[in-house]
Amino acid sequence: MSARALSFGATAEAYERFRPGYPKELFDLVMTYAGRPTRTALEIGAGTGKATRLFADHGVAVTATEPDPAMLAELKKTVPANVTTVRAAFEDLRPGEIYELVYAAAALHWTRPEGRWSRAAALLEPEGVFASFGGQVQPADPAVAESVRAARAPFLESDEVPSPDGTDPDEEMQWPGTELHRSPLFLDVQQSVVKRRMTMSASDYVGYLSTVSAYLQLPQSRRQQAYDAITRVLPETVEVAADIIVHLARRRSE
Repeated sequence: MSARALSFGATAEAYERFRPGYPKELFDLVMTYAGRPTRTALEIGAGTGKATRLFADHGVAVTATEPDPAMLAELKKTVPANVTTVRAAFEDLRPGEIYELVYAAAALHWTRPEGRWSRAAALLEPEGVFASFGGQVQPADPAVAESVRAARAPFLESDEVPSPDGTDPDEEMQWPGTELHRSPLFLDVQQSVVKRRMTMSASDYVGYLSTVSAYLQLPQSRRQQAYDAITRVLPETVEVAADIIVHLARRRSE
């Protein structure tokens, strides 16, 4: 998993260009759950700042942490003045300042499971909010999705990141909600979905795939062959489902 976690730096500019940002609906969902004004937040694995900008643009002072220097350099190009950047992995953060919100955008699955929740709780004030959110971008048309799967199959069986705790995809509560439920440090665990549909050109969809860790682990020649095979089966424009699965929890006050 660590090799996949550290594979994004080489494609930082593509990550910023091709990955969708996050909508205001997501910000509103987190703030409604918090139930009070949120002024400070710490972001785990900020990447190029897709989620950083969402919260900072709505007045939250964000401390954005990211271990990859190329991703952090891309983030620094676009974030507002109320963002503090720190080059560090989640596991390298030391107890000190605490925040009203700690969140991870498509990044929590790259953190080490040992001590994950005690580290998160130590960064939160009592009753502070933890949020994790993300999701894949996939063709919305089942026929197109099947064509892409068949084109990808000689190179990759799957391009998904498996559930870190082995939760079956058909289970109602997905990871990390499953782990949060088991943690004595958190309560009021909730899972929501922000529905999104959008249209991308075929080349932009393949550009998105070029930022997906499963492809980045392929040898370069095989990777290009996979992209070419997928390009051949795509329509000129691709309707995609880009739903965001959101998990929220509150740090226990005692």
